[in-house]
Amino acid sequence: MADTANTAGTAEMRCVADLPGPKGLPLLGNLRQIQPGRFHRNMEDWAREFGPIYRFTMVRRSFVVVADRGLIASILRDRPDTFRRSTRTARMLEEAGTRGLFTAEGEEWRRQRKLAMRALTPEVVHRFFPTLAMMTERLCLRWKAALAAGRAVDVLRDLKAYTLDVTIGLAMGQDINTLEHEDNPLQRDIEFIFKRVARRLVTPVEYWKLFKLPVDREADAAAARIHNAIEGFIAQTRARMEADPALRAKPSNMLEALVAARDEAGSGFTDSAVIGNAITMVFAGEDTTSNTVAWLLNLLPQSPAAVARAAAEADSLLGTDTVARDPHLLERMAYLDAATQEAMRLKPVAPFMAAESNVETLIGGVQIPPGTVVFLLLRQAAERDGGFTEPAAFLPERWLAGAEGGADSAAASVSDPARKIFPFGGGPRFCPGRYLATAEIKMAMSMILHNFDFTLREGAPPVEECFTFTMTPSALPLLLRARGA
Repeated sequence: MADTANTAGTAEMRCVADLPGPKGLPLLGNLRQIQPGRFHRNMEDWAREFGPIYRFTMVRRSFVVVADRGLIASILRDRPDTFRRSTRTARMLEEAGTRGLFTAEGEEWRRQRKLAMRALTPEVVHRFFPTLAMMTERLCLRWKAALAAGRAVDVLRDLKAYTLDVTIGLAMGQDINTLEHEDNPLQRDIEFIFKRVARRLVTPVEYWKLFKLPVDREADAAAARIHNAIEGFIAQTRARMEADPALRAKPSNMLEALVAARDEAGSGFTDSAVIGNAITMVFAGEDTTSNTVAWLLNLLPQSPAAVARAAAEADSLLGTDTVARDPHLLERMAYLDAATQEAMRLKPVAPFMAAESNVETLIGGVQIPPGTVVFLLLRQAAERDGGFTEPAAFLPERWLAGAEGGADSAAASVSDPARKIFPFGGGPRFCPGRYLATAEIKMAMSMILHNFDFTLREGAPPVEECFTFTMTPSALPLLLRARGA
């Protein structure tokens, strides 16, 4: 039996049935109490009521919820051997054609991890940087043109298009430019598949295994079209690498790196693994990055001093350029990095994770049978155990060395923020795309701060948290104005 550290201070061993939790209905359990789009909030509210380890039930199945930072860190360290990704989540993703690192377990995961890590090194991102700068400048020019013409800017829509362009550019070596062209077939298929996966994850009965509705048949067709498109991209990539063999040693995007690794003698990888990981990269990178930028744009105006400091930093580094032209400039954006960490603490795109026990194990003195789904409340654990002063306040200074600006030193004393919060997971399955995500966020935010003034629209309804596959803002009522206009 595996043993997860008992940081919750449980005095004696208990079983899942002994745990406290919300009362439910016969058969349905707590299903009727869970609100669409607010599942994360339901679980966080229950944690405040029932403590850091509790259970709830749905259709006679018990689920365990953990909101203790030490226990969560231990569970994350125990992947993929003691715990794995929820089999239901993995199954839904694989049905959509995303069989790659995200869904792999055990030895397959170890092999896939090596493949993904080679494709997402800082060196690969640096070689992709001119494309990232071009796409960021394209976003800036689009907004300036719209404002000059008196047109409204749909910031949330454009951020999603921008991050999709960047992610597909790196993952597949293609510039589909959804920012300016909304009718790209690949973009439509990808968006459709993602929505179907999110819908299926909250559908209690997997009816599509018994019979398929028209929307399910279209999902299958969309997945097949995506697969065929990436096969074509792989062929183009191989042709390009044959014409320029230096790309095998110095790939300029993730697909080139994946193909180079796959084509090595004895690699053990197939084109299917390349396709699965390319789709996984898009799936993992699109909404997560755009939503982080959106939440940061929602939080920053609450502190005019923070906006001024972040803008001054961007101005000093970008100078007369519209966007950062050197990737090393991003490393000098200390205040923007602190603001990003604070946004990810307050509004993480993944406020919880779902793990599933492979073997019988212990969590905080609670006996967990194999096959038990355990929800890890990442945000709630940081709030409960992080030791932050004014935990509800947006204070980027708390992440700076020495906790400048009068904030607490709880965060700034920790060199790796993942020890206080879990924006990129933790343990062996720590997100391999962290460097890219951070670079993309800094590129977009430094461009916005350097070129635009922005405030929240007066009288706009409060921005709500909506959870599907990630936590997204319900709206982004932002007023943009070109600086100097």
